[in-house]
Amino acid sequence: MELSLTTPALLFPAISLLMLAYTNRFIVLAQLVRDLYTKYTKEPDISLKDQIHNLRKRLSIIRNMQIFGALSFFFCVMSMFLIYAGGAFSANIVFGLSLILLLISLGLLVMEVQISINALNIQLKDFELDHYKDDKIPPKE
Repeated sequence: MELSLTTPALLFPAISLLMLAYTNRFIVLAQLVRDLYTKYTKEPDISLKDQIHNLRKRLSIIRNMQIFGALSFFFCVMSMFLIYAGGAFSANIVFGLSLILLLISLGLLVMEVQISINALNIQLKDFELDHYKDDKIPPKE
């Protein structure tokens, strides 16, 4: 397969939208950490501390998602430059590296989503148990 300038250019909108989504996830989590930290300083609670710890892990994963996404974008542009400069072989290798970095970024996204879902499920389970004790909500059959 011959790599043309349009092939790496096809990734531009995808990577840009992905980076925007990553940034939005980061902003939401950062605000949540600030809110939970404020609550924790006013009234220390082990549950809040655990939630903050979970969010710290998720923020770390999101940081890595952003780094690998940005590197993917960088190498995608680099491959376009190499195609333009006439280095077809190098461009193919660099473009392949860009795709691998994008795959790593997406893999981290799946990990972060899984952690997020697990945290929500734990919180919902606690919520259901509290209400079952008070007989406010009938148990599921």
